[in-house]
Amino acid sequence: MNLSFYIARRYLFAKKSHNAINIISFIAVCGVAVATMATVCTMSVLNGFQGLVSGMFSAFDPELKISPVKGKYFEPDSVHFSEIRLLPEVAMVSKTLEDNALLVYRDRQAAAVLKGVDENFERLTKIDSLIFDGQPGLQTEPSYTTLLGLGLSGRIGVNAGFVFPLEIIAPKRKERVNLANPTASVNREYCYIGGIFKTDQQVYDENYMIVPIAMARSLFDCEKEVSALEIGLKKGVSVKSAKAKIQKIAGGNFTVKDRYEQQEDVYKMIKIEKWVSFLMLIFILLIAVFNTIGSLSMLIIEKQDDVRILRNMGAGKRLISRIFLFEGWMISALGSLAGIALGVAICLGQQHFGWLKLGTGSNFIINAYPVAVSPADLLIVLCVSLTIGFLSVVYPVHYLSKRWLE
Repeated sequence: MNLSFYIARRYLFAKKSHNAINIISFIAVCGVAVATMATVCTMSVLNGFQGLVSGMFSAFDPELKISPVKGKYFEPDSVHFSEIRLLPEVAMVSKTLEDNALLVYRDRQAAAVLKGVDENFERLTKIDSLIFDGQPGLQTEPSYTTLLGLGLSGRIGVNAGFVFPLEIIAPKRKERVNLANPTASVNREYCYIGGIFKTDQQVYDENYMIVPIAMARSLFDCEKEVSALEIGLKKGVSVKSAKAKIQKIAGGNFTVKDRYEQQEDVYKMIKIEKWVSFLMLIFILLIAVFNTIGSLSMLIIEKQDDVRILRNMGAGKRLISRIFLFEGWMISALGSLAGIALGVAICLGQQHFGWLKLGTGSNFIINAYPVAVSPADLLIVLCVSLTIGFLSVVYPVHYLSKRWLE
């Protein structure tokens, strides 16, 4: 065993002549442990919120989505799209046509995003699990039905099963607005409200309505065009590899996005919040690590007689300095490992018992803070904590050794 490490280990765990040194060393270890534990818990909670948001979006968003780089619409029946459908990774493909429209119900109006879908949409997504009221299916005969977001239905004052149909208005695609007769420049369709869905995501609940694609094509003057192809993959297939393969076939005129890229702004915000919180907690950890300087100062003063004996036995200044370097590093390492262990234990307890509640009201999707422990995050926290601990004692030990051990 390395001599300097062996002596440092004895100094760390052996009882000191002055009880204050033991207390200072204990406080230094606790400071590093608490800061590390807080970092682990904070990152795990933000991971939990990211997973929660991902789960809510996944019920509405497809695994992969193909859309044009330029323009709104494209023909979905070309040769390369047929090749995509035949890929072994692809389970199903749904055609969608999405654009803005105006909803009118009696004396109320509201702008909405109208999404026309084919018969595969219900199987591709989990829309049936999001139905708040009514039925998940869409009808084309004898009349069209629609699914409205909960917020959108509230804005126009309708609910599932209303007797009167909803009027939908969109400008004609290939005609200019006739100022003398504006009503001649728009298309109109009527549909009944089959159901109300609730995703707990404002972007969908407040703006979206789902209709049969035949109705959307009639409203937007599209014969065969679509605005996107939504793809469901087979179980066990890597989304990353499937996306790369589909992108290669689709070419540069189309983009292929996974669920994270479809909601890029939301996930970017969560990631930024996570790493900003990480940097703030690392700053606190940096302050906590400098408590080791006080512990090392007291230890060097106390061990001057030991240092004198070691020098008389032939020990050089380098060996003596390394003893106290190892002492400071072991304080940081012990605190880091203890903090990670405590952080993981608290996170696992929160997962199983839900100790910390979000609130007592019914406005929350879940009752307790969500937590997801990431091994990669633990490794990052450990490496950063150890690095800060190692670097923080190099200069102080050099300075203190030069002053007290000359």
